[in-house]
Amino acid sequence: MCTRRHGGGRVRSTTPAEDRYIVLSAKRNRRTTAEQVANQFLAASVKQISRKTVARRLRGGGLYARRLVVCVPLTRQHRTARLQWCREHHNWSEQDWACVLFSDESRFSLSSDCRRQLIWRESGTANRPENIQSKDLIRHAVSWCGPAS
Repeated sequence: MCTRRHGGGRVRSTTPAEDRYIVLSAKRNRRTTAEQVANQFLAASVKQISRKTVARRLRGGGLYARRLVVCVPLTRQHRTARLQWCREHHNWSEQDWACVLFSDESRFSLSSDCRRQLIWRESGTANRPENIQSKDLIRHAVSWCGPAS
């Protein structure tokens, strides 16, 4: 006769109530790292947990580390300036456009740490206001061939 024993395996380091606290603290400040959430947990309860445990509990709560969506707010002045620039350059040829480099098209990093900020968010919530960071970027066009002839 064979029976299954209950309670086998490793004892969990956190209770379900503590798991909810971890998820709630990450939702309150989505830009905190797992290490910071672990330190907050240590300050709140005298239990020390690892960064990996925090990340597992957050995944269990439906939160994943994702890149922050950067939004460029366009004012009326921005739209007017862009429209004016387009009207000035609407008759350029392919050769003229081949000499232009838009400097904000790509992001390059020579080091392994690209310093992109991650946030804890649920799947499918990238464009919610709490998951968007407004940033003023100006598109620069640099001409490499000189003025159009």
